[in-house]
Amino acid sequence: MAFEPRIVGFLCNWCSYTGADLAGTSRVKYPFNVRIIRVMCSARIDPTFILKALSDGADGVLVCGCHPGDCHYVEGNYKAMRRYALLKKTLRSLGVEEDRVRLEWVSASEGVRFGEVIADMTEKIRKLGPNRIKAELILDKAER
Repeated sequence: MAFEPRIVGFLCNWCSYTGADLAGTSRVKYPFNVRIIRVMCSARIDPTFILKALSDGADGVLVCGCHPGDCHYVEGNYKAMRRYALLKKTLRSLGVEEDRVRLEWVSASEGVRFGEVIADMTEKIRKLGPNRIKAELILDKAER
């Protein structure tokens, strides 16, 4: 059986979630691998949410927000960008492949782009293979 990645997507309410909705209503074809969680702003995504998703077995995490300069909350996406940079350093130190977590800007009018981002991320995660973090945590507990 072929590996199908499980991806958690955190999408801001004002742009990215609406872009995903447009992709659906426009019948844009994209992989079914993303489970969407709607948040009010990309700045509301605590890095621990991403780490929790990965430790619970997600193969990848996608964070989507408004384009810089277009945030409904003025500078929320800039905060998300700073947190993302710090999170990438943490993931590297934990031995997690960088392509497992991705930050993208998708506006409400970019339904096609949303589909392209999902397709591209799904393909990259397929190439990486299943996330080892959950299995390693289970082994670690068993060894204690």
